[in-house]
Amino acid sequence: MKQTLLDLLRQVDTPTVCNAIEVAEGKRGFDDFTRGTVLSSAPKNGAIVGYARTAKIKAAAPPAEDAEVIRARRTEYYRYMSQCSDPAVAVIEDQDGDAAIGAYWGEINTTIHKGFGLSGALTNGVMRDLGDLPDGFPVIARSIGPSHGFVHVTEIDTPVTVFGLTVRPDDLVHADRHGALVIPGILIDKLEDAITKLIETERIILDAARMPDFDFKDFEIAWARFEKART
Repeated sequence: MKQTLLDLLRQVDTPTVCNAIEVAEGKRGFDDFTRGTVLSSAPKNGAIVGYARTAKIKAAAPPAEDAEVIRARRTEYYRYMSQCSDPAVAVIEDQDGDAAIGAYWGEINTTIHKGFGLSGALTNGVMRDLGDLPDGFPVIARSIGPSHGFVHVTEIDTPVTVFGLTVRPDDLVHADRHGALVIPGILIDKLEDAITKLIETERIILDAARMPDFDFKDFEIAWARFEKART
């Protein structure tokens, strides 16, 4: 990915990227995004952008496997995360689903992942230690809770599903307080121009609507220019 595209993706929100993908595709209907409401540990921060490093966890009940197996998998998990390419984002499926209680993302774990070079985390699970999480590592989660429960890693480097979105290892993910999406690989080379075009065409309407004494006639003129510019 070009650095200019990466910088741009970090500056724009996820709804903008959704719209820009439709611009790049030349049609509506893009649906590779999350469903439902998410919580962000840093809602005023920029977007999380990166290639997915994936895993699954459970925490509501003690693991049934031998403790040595659990420890070995945990070590392998951190080795896997440490070998990420820049940019990268952790995408973790909590298999406890709506019953999730284990806050995998707290001060220690976020600091470790940030140290490995990841830019943030996306999970359908739980986060905690708000106020103590490191700057520059937003967590997008389903809920907030006080305890890690019996949290343990169950799978590494496999497809995961969070908020209805399936993310495969190395998918390009964009996430913020609105939710997340997977950017289609075939559109990456077109996306920078699509975002730029989208912002320019939206400004036609926004600039007009913000003018004093904006009325329906002004709207008609601006909307005609808008429609012409986006086709």
